[in-house]
Amino acid sequence: MEPIEIEKVQQLLQGYCNKDVYIHLETTNGAYASHFDDKAYNVGAYIRNAKVKFSQAKIIGDGKTYRAGLKLELGWIYAEGLTEWTLHNGSQLLLAGHDREGRLMVALHISETPLGHEYAASDSVAAE
Repeated sequence: MEPIEIEKVQQLLQGYCNKDVYIHLETTNGAYASHFDDKAYNVGAYIRNAKVKFSQAKIIGDGKTYRAGLKLELGWIYAEGLTEWTLHNGSQLLLAGHDREGRLMVALHISETPLGHEYAASDSVAAE
């Protein structure tokens, strides 16, 4: 994965506008949260192969972390804390954010074809 280059990623996001796409979105502080603080809660969210169509896409950030937003007909999808990106299989955009120790905190994966069931974005991020 490479550090986010806002112009490149924006152009790739625009390429998915007004098309049926499949989304993988996950966020987690992982099981490690409670390992370091017994009062901490483990939190996370996960959705895979949600078929959506968005009319606008925007990525913004401060040069360290970024937020990507996808405008749906009746709402929004967004992922915050993104730091890196890659193209998977030449056409699947994977955006991810990691903490200081390199652990996955957030992932947004967009594809025009259903995403495989054999791995999750967190697995592919870990393999990079």
